[in-house]
Amino acid sequence: MRFHPQLAFESLHKQDAYQSEALKKLLAYLQEHSPFYKRMFSKHHIDIHNIRSVNDIGFLPTTAKSDIQEHNWDFLCVPGAEVKEYTSTSGTMGKPVTIALTENDLLRLAHNEHQSFLCAGGEPGDIYQLMLTLDRQFMAGMAYYMGIRQLGAALIRTGPALPAMQWDTIGRLQPNSIVAVPSFILKLIEWAHEHRVDLKNTPVQKAICIGENLRGADFELNALGQKISNDWPVKLYSTYASTEMQTAFTECTAGFGGHQQPDLVILEILNEHGNPLKAGEYGEVTITTLGVEGMPLLRYRTGDICAFYDSPCSCGRYSCRLSPVLGRTQQMIKYKGTTLYPPAIFDMLNNIPFIKEYVVEVFTNELALDEIRLHINTPLPVDECEVRLRPVLQSSLRVMPLLRFHPLAMIQEMQFPANSRKQVKFLDNREALGM
Repeated sequence: MRFHPQLAFESLHKQDAYQSEALKKLLAYLQEHSPFYKRMFSKHHIDIHNIRSVNDIGFLPTTAKSDIQEHNWDFLCVPGAEVKEYTSTSGTMGKPVTIALTENDLLRLAHNEHQSFLCAGGEPGDIYQLMLTLDRQFMAGMAYYMGIRQLGAALIRTGPALPAMQWDTIGRLQPNSIVAVPSFILKLIEWAHEHRVDLKNTPVQKAICIGENLRGADFELNALGQKISNDWPVKLYSTYASTEMQTAFTECTAGFGGHQQPDLVILEILNEHGNPLKAGEYGEVTITTLGVEGMPLLRYRTGDICAFYDSPCSCGRYSCRLSPVLGRTQQMIKYKGTTLYPPAIFDMLNNIPFIKEYVVEVFTNELALDEIRLHINTPLPVDECEVRLRPVLQSSLRVMPLLRFHPLAMIQEMQFPANSRKQVKFLDNREALGM
């Protein structure tokens, strides 16, 4: 398979021309090999030959996560013997989805992360401490591993080990880069403070961050990003990806959004009616994968709410950039006349120094309306914490959620349920989402 990594540095006109040809090839491939898309094309009377460019993509139906959950193996386009790796989603938004990859898909995945690391200032002389699991069918850990290998840099596979082990490894092997979940970096900082590690004099110069927002809509560091940056002077790079899309959007040194890889994915931002939005307008991230053999996707609605920006970047790339995730369509909370997304609540709680850990729960109350309950761990006496917290919540959220206080061990049980490979900070216990 041929890749075109320099396409991001070419004009949007050239990117559109490339993607138009790639889209036609994808449609022919799906028409021949995909049981799911064959049915879709037939049901909607789609003649793929009428789709002549990316400008015509809006005439095609979209695909939802529920489609893959209900018809997982109808998306497989190759014989089982050609599958070389099985990965799966975490299942935090419902039934897990299995994604099967061919040998070429694995090469594409490595290319994707290689380009991501280059975007984030990666060089062959770097040493990356990879603080993510490579087991439990987790695509991200495997992808980062292969991307670093292709970059030519050195690897230290510590996985999500305890902070003491991470710092011992940093001291012994002197990595200049880490790959980690931002909230875990806070654990590293906390351990460093407790054990008198001088955070201004560590070998680590940059952190590639996965899974949590570091920036707000204005691209300035949010409370989580500021907490890290204030204590540990490392360069932070945000990433956005999903198992289904098999592609990452990664920040460059400008820190103004994650760059699209136009040779690997077509990006759309759609409103609730499925209509395309303009640059800077928030809607649902919808992607079409290019170059995927095993389980390609056409106009897949991710559920994530973002905006795109198409102005040239100071790094020299002309590819579109994706904003931080505002929230997820399924996680939108309608609370006492206010619309909220969990990331906004997370950012507010991360900015309160006397809250050590938390879980945000939404459930259906006796009036069949959304209700929010905050599960909190604090070193303060409960009465004092509640008195100090209430005005902050009312001024930040304009509403007052229910409060529950718990020992740290109980909060951690909620955050790390059995067989989970991700920390859980949002529990959706609504009887019906009412979207």
